[in-house]
Amino acid sequence: MQVKVRKIALGIEEVRHDGGPVLARPIRKGWIGAVVANPYAGRYVDDLTPMMEAMKPLGLECAQRLIAALGGDATLIEAYGKGAIVGAAGEIEHSALWHVPGGYGMREALGTALAIVPSAVKMGVLGAMIDLPIHHKDACYVRSHFDAMTAMIPDAPRADEIAFFLTMTTGGRPHSRMGGLTVAEISKRDGMR
Repeated sequence: MQVKVRKIALGIEEVRHDGGPVLARPIRKGWIGAVVANPYAGRYVDDLTPMMEAMKPLGLECAQRLIAALGGDATLIEAYGKGAIVGAAGEIEHSALWHVPGGYGMREALGTALAIVPSAVKMGVLGAMIDLPIHHKDACYVRSHFDAMTAMIPDAPRADEIAFFLTMTTGGRPHSRMGGLTVAEISKRDGMR
């Protein structure tokens, strides 16, 4: 099965402070979105796995491109997430096509990533926005890294498309002070704590 990508878009932020002291090292946050033709739009298909398998290279490419846009050093990436917006002729199940290509693409590009990749999905029209959930890549209970990043591509998704997204950051919230498990306290290496 061929994956037909219409466009790829990037959004990058550099956070220097969030109302508190200026950070010694700015936090870089970014998302990448790939707008893909939905071969299942307008019809019910029992087996969606051929498209999921075919999209694995796209997931890795998007992860690598996002890492490059965030400075090129995968060891600096601390948190991640993913999402999808399905055009109106599709169905919400089509968003699950991204779970393996997007999630495992990031894991492969990052080398070490133990935590589940948080995800948000929805149906949407042109210009629909999505809040991509973010948490620490190695321990999802690291409270300082609970965050989200809004992504939007003005001309996507068309009714017969899906916009697939990845997000990554080089740190947690700029002035986290809500307690809980810290990055320095990650010990179990189980993706949770």
